[in-house]
Amino acid sequence: MTDDPLGNREVWLVVGSQELYGEATLALVDQHARELAAALDGEPVIPVPVVAKPVVTSSEAIRRTLLEADASDACAGVVAWMHTFSPAQMWIPGLTAFRKPLLHLHTQFNRSLPWQEIDMDFMNLNQSAHGDREFGFITTRLGTRRKIVAGHWQDPEVRQRIATWTRAACGWAEAQSLSVARFGDNMRRVADTDGDKVEAEIRLGFSVDGFGVGAVASALPAPGADTVVGLLSEYSESYRLADELRPGGSRHSSLVEAARIEVALRDVLELHGCRAFTDTFEDLHGIVQLPGIASQRLMADGYGFGAEGDWKAAALVRIAKVMAAGLPGGTSFMEDYTYDLPAGAELVLGAHMLEICPSIADGRPSCEIHPLSIGGAEDPVRLVFDAAPGPAVVVSLVDLGDRFRFVANEVDVIAPPEALPKLPVARAVWRPRPGFATAVEGWLAAGGSHHTVFTAALGLEAFADLARIAGVEFVAIDSASTLRELENELRWNQAAHRVAGGA
Repeated sequence: MTDDPLGNREVWLVVGSQELYGEATLALVDQHARELAAALDGEPVIPVPVVAKPVVTSSEAIRRTLLEADASDACAGVVAWMHTFSPAQMWIPGLTAFRKPLLHLHTQFNRSLPWQEIDMDFMNLNQSAHGDREFGFITTRLGTRRKIVAGHWQDPEVRQRIATWTRAACGWAEAQSLSVARFGDNMRRVADTDGDKVEAEIRLGFSVDGFGVGAVASALPAPGADTVVGLLSEYSESYRLADELRPGGSRHSSLVEAARIEVALRDVLELHGCRAFTDTFEDLHGIVQLPGIASQRLMADGYGFGAEGDWKAAALVRIAKVMAAGLPGGTSFMEDYTYDLPAGAELVLGAHMLEICPSIADGRPSCEIHPLSIGGAEDPVRLVFDAAPGPAVVVSLVDLGDRFRFVANEVDVIAPPEALPKLPVARAVWRPRPGFATAVEGWLAAGGSHHTVFTAALGLEAFADLARIAGVEFVAIDSASTLRELENELRWNQAAHRVAGGA
């Protein structure tokens, strides 16, 4: 996959005013809008171009501009700013039809007031303080989902928050065209990995398309194919290859088989335009080993992945990778696997059977082969490493039957306290915030799944923005969380959802 997920995206700056102010004032509004857009466009933390659209001064201009934004494949969302007063009833036709992400930027062009020079011309031009309140009222009255950012547009914090929303908007844009290939079915009798795929497409945009495992098996190239030989060379150059996997080694044929599976998976995903996929060790007919290194390397190249048929995790991994494009720190499929529970110093050991993305690795991974100890297939090849220390977030998307919910927890990744010489999988060790009991009890109360997206590139705000855009419930567990507050929040959310009639 040639993947530049943000390459053709942009956000539009739409500035509101009205004809009442006259041509001279409107010309200044337009000039300021273009200067502001150019400054944001040149800001390194904002990952896509910011395009200034003509100042809108009428109901028809607003409606036409927002419809154009909706119709544009490039436009990921709109930043709205009321430089002057823009009567809110003009916005009703456009906002009621508008479907893309919206950020309400509450700012003003000048940072400081020229106290000795202020006259009524200045006051008529610089009316964001009440122009944006008028806009805030109508978006609230209409129930328009939006992010609100207040502060001067030159402030780094303001720009960072705009950047975070921009990444969420791009993730949402990706979700609208994302297809998840589900090879085989869900792991038998597992609940939290499954859900309503039709409702997911209605609410979140992505589709889940089923494929037989035979689609991959029939695409397996010959062991001596150029694609396989080239991939074997890449493995040798990129990783610390176990001696038994090297040419002439006792398990080299298993490495060849892993390369064949990777080539086949890539070909099938590319053929069907799928940027995320699932598999399950319970359904490998025609494939002799579970795709380990293949899944890991596909994730490293930007694909989403979910094990055991977990299509929600696969979609969210891909969306998060789009949101994180170009940022330091990696993003991976993950699972809370087991605990270390010394009193007051509890740790989570996150891992999976095989499929952790090397984008989160601390150093060069090793390429190894070991028994899977489950499923009865041949020993799979995998990359083994520890995750890099630092702050991260784990996020799950759960289907509660009447709605979807994001559950997210801030964590602090550490180096493993001791060596793990007999654990032949990639892993991450972390302390959940605010502490083990509160974090885990809150996660369980919220119904958070056992599969997650782990990212060291994005923070909670990015996923909160994504949830707001999607109209999906968001539950955050962070340093300030208490169990009482979390439980109350869940009760209030449930009540609010029922009052809203499940909307």
